[in-house]
Amino acid sequence: MRCPFCGHEDTQVKDSRPTDDNSAIRRRRYCPSCGSRFTTFERVQLRELTVVKKNGQRVQFDRDKLARSISVACRKRPVDPERVERVVNGIVRRLESSGESEIPSTQIGELVMDALRALDPVAYVRFASVYRNFREARDFEEFISDLAETNLKD
Repeated sequence: MRCPFCGHEDTQVKDSRPTDDNSAIRRRRYCPSCGSRFTTFERVQLRELTVVKKNGQRVQFDRDKLARSISVACRKRPVDPERVERVVNGIVRRLESSGESEIPSTQIGELVMDALRALDPVAYVRFASVYRNFREARDFEEFISDLAETNLKD
């Protein structure tokens, strides 16, 4: 692991332990070159995932990007960060265990929409406004009226 401060390649692990939710390994590291200490979080990756975007472009799946978009949707909402982390872990697990190495971006978007709908209605609408590319107030009105109708049926 490269030192983030000086770039030295050979850092030493001083302590390793699982995170509270057992989704990663927390490692305290030391750089013998500059004396810096830093923490890394390492996750087991079941398979290399590639996201196929709507325009056909293929990019490597980025777990952090997924976590950021869900966190942005939940910003200033009464949603515990640990619940967001569990949602992200659940989505990643579903993608990795799907058996496919290429995942359409629309599939990821729908998984996020489903998870946010159960997590927080405002975060759900926020994410949907970006994901579905709302352009006018009417788009919000239609989406929310559809949401209200669906909630009445449930």
